[in-house]
Amino acid sequence: MAKEIKKEIPIPEGVTVTFTGKVISVSGPKGKNEREFWYPGINIEISDSVIIIDTSINKKAQKAMVGTFASHISNMLKGVTEGFEYRMKVVYSHFPMQVKVEGKKFTIGNFLGEKKARSAKILGETAVKTSADEVLVSGINKEDVGQTAANIEQATKIKGFDPRIFQDGIYIVEKTA
Repeated sequence: MAKEIKKEIPIPEGVTVTFTGKVISVSGPKGKNEREFWYPGINIEISDSVIIIDTSINKKAQKAMVGTFASHISNMLKGVTEGFEYRMKVVYSHFPMQVKVEGKKFTIGNFLGEKKARSAKILGETAVKTSADEVLVSGINKEDVGQTAANIEQATKIKGFDPRIFQDGIYIVEKTA
């Protein structure tokens, strides 16, 4: 006896969701998000104001993927209504860092007095704003925003120095949705 696993996600007002083939498109006040969803045995349906993700296969992998799909779709809905924002702090004690955005690249100059500038990749439609000691990473795709913030944080990773003394870097201090 297979028990049907089902997740229902309400669609907020002002958001339109379309499902063609394997691609779900979510459009809202902040923009449009698209993503491909497919896994054997999982069905996605869109009724008037609810997205239904279900499976009739009673296996661990299908149960897990129903939850995963529900989380990804919820993040897409949240992104087009509220957006995602990461606040990062520029910390230095030895050499003042110069940070700037050049197209799809975030450049960190004079990190620990290095002559060559370090850089981090900005993914997707993510917007990066810099001020004296703060970096603001924002966008509608949670994965792109999070990975861009991680790229910036990893670009200032210290190797060969005592991390208790050299605490210079750019660190995530707040995540808001």
